Order: sequence, then structure tokens, then C-alpha cells
Amino acid sequence: MSTRTPPVSEGAPALVPAPPSAPTRPRSAPPPGARAVVAAVLVALAGTALLNAPPPATARTAPESAAGPESAAGPESAAGPESAAGPESATTRSLTPSGSTAPDPTAADPTAADPNSADATAPDSTAPDSTSADSTTPGSTTPGSTTPDLLAAPVHFAGKAFDTCEAPSLTVMKAWLASPYGAVGIYFGGRGRGCPVQKELTPSWVASAHAMGWRLLPLFVGSQAPCVDSLAKRKYAIGSTPVTQGTKEGGDAVRAAKALGIGASSPLYLDIEAYQRGDTNCAATTLSFVRAWNREVRRLGYLPGFYSSADTGVRDMETQRRAGTKDLPEAMWFARWRGQPALLTESVLQPQAWTPHARIHQYAGNVTETYGGRTLAIDRNAMDAPVARVTAPARFAARVPVPLSFVASQRP
Repeated sequence: MSTRTPPVSEGAPALVPAPPSAPTRPRSAPPPGARAVVAAVLVALAGTALLNAPPPATARTAPESAAGPESAAGPESAAGPESAAGPESATTRSLTPSGSTAPDPTAADPTAADPNSADATAPDSTAPDSTSADSTTPGSTTPGSTTPDLLAAPVHFAGKAFDTCEAPSLTVMKAWLASPYGAVGIYFGGRGRGCPVQKELTPSWVASAHAMGWRLLPLFVGSQAPCVDSLAKRKYAIGSTPVTQGTKEGGDAVRAAKALGIGASSPLYLDIEAYQRGDTNCAATTLSFVRAWNREVRRLGYLPGFYSSADTGVRDMETQRRAGTKDLPEAMWFARWRGQPALLTESVLQPQAWTPHARIHQYAGNVTETYGGRTLAIDRNAMDAPVARVTAPARFAARVPVPLSFVASQRP
């Protein structure tokens, strides 16, 4: 972003209670008319007992499937994200890289033997975001994930976004409401952040910015590829145990997000800076780290997203998607600085890949813009992708009307 290297028992049936036994007649027989009255009373009592009896037990039915319907909305129309910031929209969770073939269980998996690749713990939170009107809807289990999806549907935003190294003050964020941007990238964690202090970035900032109407894109800059291009990032290189390291940092990311009030079902975008092409060992180490990070983030109830250069990290993820590799990101943020957005026409991605609602294009970087008398150095983005669920009080909720039009997505 603004500090990056520019990228190119079934039981037995219950017994029905028997009607009460007939009372013992007195020694002296009653008159004939009385006998008829007694008989009528006995019949009524028996009928009441039968009506009040519990029904016979039946075999238990199987629980309803957790798989929810996929969103019918397609990718953004040709009008593109250059229009003013569009709305956030809720769909049932189905953000698996679209267009991918089903993972081949016989395909080579470099981390299959690692215990970190077999986590099956359910997400730690199933509560919906109190600020959203979206209901908690069971979604589909992500291919390659071992965790059933029982979380609230993600919130999506389509429009323009910016990111900057350090979260601006709330005064600046208010001034920038006059800008064409509707979402902002925030660097919420990771040992490789260019601006690690982030003095403005607090739970109050997150809730207040969201209340203004801003939608948030949480970015985590952790360990980097061993062959990362940036000299400043090489001290954060992934070590010799990428799976263990990725799992740990995935947990770190979720804890940092929760501490800021970023709730479950939010995307967390892992920032992997541009690295050398053609270094297969480096690419394999990076892939193992990313997949382990994804598994842990997903296991803990969040959506693993991915940011990288289109020609390195994104290209390699697309290659793995086509191969049916498991544990890939659910949203793709690709950087190619050509000055104009090309959200659906990026050359390294097949048209149906990471659609619908799962793409961000960073199309310009290190530019300066001024709105409301406040100037920032930013990167420009066009997006149709998940944004954070903010666990703020309901009175802070802010929604943007007028949806963009969408066309049908190509689905496998």
C-alpha cells in the first residue's frame, strides 16, 4: 500500500396410558337409571385419559443441513466501481474461489501430513453482528475447510476504497466523507507493518468510523516470502516451519481483530508483498504459510483474504486454484498499478475466479488526494468484496442505499 514496493437413538414407542379401571360397585346395587348415568361418566373419563396421553415416540429425524443457498448476485457490471461508493450487501456465505474445480483428494498436498492441516474445531463465535440487519444464516462448508460454516453471512461492499499506512484521525475520516471513497483499508496487525504504532486505531475509532458510514478492510502484514523484493521486509521472512508459523500468525490476526471490535465473519486480508518470480522453493514455502494462516483464520470464524502483487502472489494463488488446491483465500486483493480499475479483467485471473463479491483491485499507489481540506497519501482501490462486521452498538449502524447492478457470474 502506500509503503509497499510498487507491484507490477431411537427409543421404543411410548405406552399410551390405559383408561382408569372401573370403580368397585357398592354392595347394594343402584337402580337401573343410576347404572346408565355411571356408565356414561366412565366412558367420558376414559376418553379424556386417551386424549391426554402423549403420542408414541418416533425415530428422530436427521438434523437440517447446514448448507445454505449461494448468492444469486453476479459480479459487478461493466459500469465498474468508478461510480460513487455503492452499498454493502449481505449474501449467504459462499466465497470459495469460484470457478475452481473440486479439490482432488489424490492430488499432492505438501501440508497434508502436518497436524495443523486437520483442525476440526468449530468457530468460537456464532453470534451475528449487532450492527447489521443481516440474519444469521447457515452457509456452505468451504471446500478444503474442516469447519462447518455456522456464522452470519458476510457483509459486502461494492465501490471505491483507499488504504493508507497509518489510520487517519476521525477528523480526517469525517472530512473525507466528501471523497468518492466508501471503504478504507486499515493495517490492524502483523510484525511486518510499515506503520506499526497506529496511534489512532482503537476500538472507538473502528466503531466511530463505521458509524460515519465507512466500511473497513482489515489488513494483516505478517511474515513475508523468503524471496520478498522489498529489502525492508526481508527481516520478516517466513522461517523453516511455515505451517506452524502460519497457524500461529493466523491466531494472532484473529485476536487482534477481536480486540478492535471486528467481529466473526469479517474478512482478514493477509498482505504478502511482491516476491521474486521463478523461485519455486520460495513460492512453496510461502504457499504453505498462507494456507496454514487461512486454515486457522477460517477455523476461528473469520474469512481469510489475500493481498499481493498480481504477478507474484496472486498469480501463484490462481495457479493453485486451477489445480484444485485446498485452503486458499476466500477473497482476492490484487495489486496492479495501471491507473485505472480492472476489477473483472485482470489478466492473471480467469474471469470466474473469485467471483462474485470477492475481488479488490489496487490500481494506483502512493498518490496524494485532498478532501474537506485534509490531505492523505493513499493507494486507490476498486472493490466488490467482503468488509468488516463491526461489533458496535446498534445505534452506530450506518447503511448506504442504492445497489449497483450485477450480472450473472460464471459458476462451475
